[in-house]
Amino acid sequence: MRLILANPRGFCAGVHMAIDVVDQVLDLFPGEELYVYHEIVHNRHVVGRFISRGVKFVDDVDEVPAGKIVVFSAHGIPPDVRARARARGLTAIDATCPLVTKVHAEAVRYARQGYQILLVGHKNHQEVIGTTGEAPDATQVVESPDDIPGLTIRDPEKLVYLTQTTLSTDDAGLIIEALKRAFPGIKSPPSEDICYATTNRQHAVRTIAPECDLVLVIGSKNSSNSVRLTEIAANVGTPARLLDDVSEVDWSWFGTGAETVLVTAGASAPEDLVASLCRALLARFGGTIETRDVFEEDVEFAQPGALRKLMTDRGIDPRSRRLRVSAPTVTAEAYGAVPLTVSAARTNAPDVGHR
Repeated sequence: MRLILANPRGFCAGVHMAIDVVDQVLDLFPGEELYVYHEIVHNRHVVGRFISRGVKFVDDVDEVPAGKIVVFSAHGIPPDVRARARARGLTAIDATCPLVTKVHAEAVRYARQGYQILLVGHKNHQEVIGTTGEAPDATQVVESPDDIPGLTIRDPEKLVYLTQTTLSTDDAGLIIEALKRAFPGIKSPPSEDICYATTNRQHAVRTIAPECDLVLVIGSKNSSNSVRLTEIAANVGTPARLLDDVSEVDWSWFGTGAETVLVTAGASAPEDLVASLCRALLARFGGTIETRDVFEEDVEFAQPGALRKLMTDRGIDPRSRRLRVSAPTVTAEAYGAVPLTVSAARTNAPDVGHR
């Protein structure tokens, strides 16, 4: 078997930051109950590992005892959740990805200017629920071009579209083009809303998948960006499977001859799961492994202000706890193979002020 490891893959800067927040709070308050509002990121293993360390995940801030610490997940929250947390006297630490916060700010700004907002995304996704909550009276969610005829439009010249950050760029493009045909005067956001990490991981799959027989994506079923990677592979004609870990491999997916398999991971999937999958495939089939570097990522987000304050209050210099983001650790060299680098390029930095 010929295995190709896509770079970039796995954790993005926002996921690194969110997981680091929970790690830091566990370290700062040993033995104290820590609550997280919704899954910190959409990955079963990440959530399960935190549960084993005593973290309690809740779907309603009313489940958090008054005065306790609550961390808001990376997907963002509507303002009413933040207000309820304050009313309960909770110490809230916001681990929302800054790229999601950027979309929230756009929704607030456009609503104040009298625009109706057409939010392209998945209606029941936590990120979309949070963004809609910023301007509920001004926002309508568009999941597909089929939704467009049912929209209620007051003034077609006072429309703007925003997007969920983890969408398929292929699908989002189709919906946005349909919106532009229906409403030629619709305004675009000042910069791309689909995040750099989502775009880069999709581009890596789009670039490499055509030469492969199968794409394996490590990620959970409720991870939008992981699901989108399988869709991108299908769009270029290569079958893809989404699996939480190596235990979900169905060996009937593989033929009897030599196979070329692309392995990647969604932005919330831990790298050790990629390692386990690669080892299992090579143990069963033998073969070679290559790494393909399509983009280099060096984005880093600052710790939330509330976390830095907690550190300062305890005499800890937040700079001493700065998050260090490293590249994926499963490399071709680890298997005695030679890495192959193609079309490597530095990613565009996201248009936010947290680096």
